Parts: sequence; C-alpha cells; structure tokens
Amino acid sequence: MRLLTGFDRYLARLILVPLLGCLTVAAMLLLLDKMLKLFDFVMNEGGPVSVVWKMLGNLIPEYLSLGIPIGVLLGVLLAFRSLALSSELDALRAVGVSYNRMLRVPIAFAIVFAGVSFLIVGFAEPYSRYAYEGLQFELRSGALGASIKVGEFAKLAKTTTIRVEESRNKGADLRGLFVETEGKDGQKVAVAAERGTFLSTDDPDVILLRLKNGTMVHTASSFVVPRVLTFKQQDLPVNLPSIGSFRARGDEDAELTLPELASKARARDAGAAIHVQNVASLWRRIALVAVMFVLPFLAVALAVPPKRSTSGLGVFLSIILLVIFFKTSQYGEAMGRIGAVDPVLAQVVPFAAFAGVSAWLYYILAYVPGGQPIGALDRWAAKITALVTGLIRRPLPWRDATTPSTAPAE
Repeated sequence: MRLLTGFDRYLARLILVPLLGCLTVAAMLLLLDKMLKLFDFVMNEGGPVSVVWKMLGNLIPEYLSLGIPIGVLLGVLLAFRSLALSSELDALRAVGVSYNRMLRVPIAFAIVFAGVSFLIVGFAEPYSRYAYEGLQFELRSGALGASIKVGEFAKLAKTTTIRVEESRNKGADLRGLFVETEGKDGQKVAVAAERGTFLSTDDPDVILLRLKNGTMVHTASSFVVPRVLTFKQQDLPVNLPSIGSFRARGDEDAELTLPELASKARARDAGAAIHVQNVASLWRRIALVAVMFVLPFLAVALAVPPKRSTSGLGVFLSIILLVIFFKTSQYGEAMGRIGAVDPVLAQVVPFAAFAGVSAWLYYILAYVPGGQPIGALDRWAAKITALVTGLIRRPLPWRDATTPSTAPAE
C-alpha cells in the first residue's frame, strides 16, 4: 500500500507553494524592518556597512521561528480554500473522503516544520543570538574598525584626540586634521595638517598616522615656550585602545540551547530569580514548537467559506488568532520572568485556549452536518459591509434631491 496517493501529492503541491511564499515574505518583511534600524545603528557607531549583513544573517533564525508558523498556517489554509472555491472539496466529500483523511498531508507538513522549528529555537537561535550580541560589542568597542566620524572629536585610547573635517575614498584620504596627544610629564603634541591617512604597522596595537602639509606644536612643563614645527610630511604613531574580550555564551537564557536550558531550569542553585527566568524561557520555546501541531486544524476549519460565498474572512481571522497567541505567549513569558505569574501556566493557558478554539472550529466543520465555523461571522461581515456601503452612497443631508438643476435651459 502506497503511503502517498495521487491526491496527497496534489495537495502537497498546493500547500508547498503558498507555504514557502508566505514564509519567505514574512521573514523578508521582518528583516527589512530591522535592516533600516541596523543601518542607522552602524552608521552612528561609525562601523563598516558590511557588518549590517552579518548582523542580519544572525537574525534569520529568530525571524524564521516566527515565520514558519505563519507559513504553515497560510499554506494549508490557502490550499484548502482553493479546493473549496473550485468545488473539488465538495467532490471529495461526495465520494466519501473525510476531513480527517485530508489532514494527512497537512499534519505531515506540521511534523516536518515542527522539527525544523525545534532545531531553530533549540539550537540555531541561541548561537546566532550570541553571535549578534558579539557583533554589537565589537562595533561599540571599535574592534570592527569603526571609522572616525567627520566633524566630531574622537578619542583614540586615552591619550589621543582627533578631528577630521572631510573623508574621501572611504577613509583613505582625510582632509583638515587636528590631532592632540598627551605624553609623560605633561608633554602634549598638537598637530594641524592639510591631509592625512592611516597606515598599518607590525604592531597590531599601534597604527601610523601619516600627515602632510601641517604644523606641529610641542609643549611641556620644562619648555619656556612651545616648540613649533612646520612639515611637509610627518608620521605620528597612535596607540589603539585596548579592547576586552566578549563575555562567554550562556550569560543570558536566550543564548542557551534547549538541553542547557532544561538542565538549568531543573537546577535551583543559581538563585530563585534566574531559575524563574530559565523556566519561562524554556516553556516559551516549547509552546512555539507545540503550536505547529494545532495549525493544520485551525487552517482547515477557517479555509472553507460558507456556501455561495468567496469571503476571505477566514484568512484574516486565522492571522488574527495566531498573532493573539504569539503576543499572549510573549506577554506571559515577560510576566513569568518577573514572577508576576507562574511561568508554566503563563504558556500552558494561552496554548490550551488556542488549541481549544482550533479544535472546536474543526469539530464544527468536520462533524456537524452543514457546519460552517465562520458562517455567522461572514453574515455579520456582509451586513456591516452593506451598512457602510449604504451610508457612503446615501445623499448628504444638506443636499436637496428635489432642487431644480441650475443648468441653463436650451
């Protein structure tokens, strides 16, 4: 006996195309929104633009964990909606194919993507989040080669201050430089130069600032008057600031894999507050994976519009219900982390409510004769639409329909 019939393969193709499309669109929209903020952050920190793409790459697992449920929900829903609108669903029901039999392929998709979601939220996302935080640390500390902001005084190490009026050729040609360095015994060197550029040296902690066409003023407590030097070219060594190493992974519960998080959630030696945070994060991740098995039932229940209707209310309602679950689960995690509610109940209650609503809607469709889960909502939506349309088309109260036309008589 073959596991997949021709109908199963046909249904799988119907599901796969919108699933991948919705997943890609959802992830891209989230990344585009974050990309604008990252460009602003990187430019304010004076870092290279290439780091934006690295940071976005580390955000992909987090956004996939949110995009996969949306993709599975809409993929199944749009596939069954297509069957319903083309009357293929009625034909299948007429030959005795039950909704439970039709759910074989959607549940298979849910199992596969639940495994993918488990790998993402359990292993890929913690490592990518740690890498993302590491890039932020290196950007703020200057380890990524942050550039000097034009027109502002920048502090290099503790003894050197520099200001640049203009930067050309991506920082290779600096114009209008002012540099001040402090040495031992109160010695200070102030330099104003027309042009300059940074050069690397054999010492990774020292760079060379080559200045051209400028004036150097050297002052010290032992000098009666400052020493002034005019030069065509002058090399000035600059000590780079010392950069500390980034913290180890695991200081935050979001950076722990599921086995590590489960181990710490069972242990209570880290303190009550940290224990509650670990438990809240663990159950939040479990809820994100478990919800995948509920989505096929909700999608099928809301995919079938009422008879003689092509309303897309089910698509809208399914997204609303999923977003409500996500936000409630997120809020429950936040409340559980501060100890306001039990962290386990904060995830179990929203999940049970979401699963209960989905099961009830599916039961109405599959087991109630003539059941239409969104029939009442569709009728109310039609009445509201007709009412709004009537109000728009109604003549304005100050306009008299019997007023004779002001057009000139022929």
